[in-house]
Amino acid sequence: MTQKKEWLPLGTVVTMKEGVKRLMIVGRIQRGSDDLLYDYAGVLWPEGMIRSDRLYLFNYEDIDILWSIGYQEKEEFNFRHVLNEQHDILHE
Repeated sequence: MTQKKEWLPLGTVVTMKEGVKRLMIVGRIQRGSDDLLYDYAGVLWPEGMIRSDRLYLFNYEDIDILWSIGYQEKEEFNFRHVLNEQHDILHE
């Protein structure tokens, strides 16, 4: 098993390194059109999803500023175990 990742919850608002606009995380463990796996999918904040082709894929290390952490409770913390299992399977 690889090292456990610390996942950010859905709804988290971030700015990318060298980025200008904020993004809100709306998905985790996403495969891009380049067939690479990314930690997160985000939409512009506060605009939200304007068009379906405006989904931004990025990894944790691409984040520069963490503005707000999304909703967290028991179900979210339990789901992180599933995310880590899926991450390990996809990176084998």
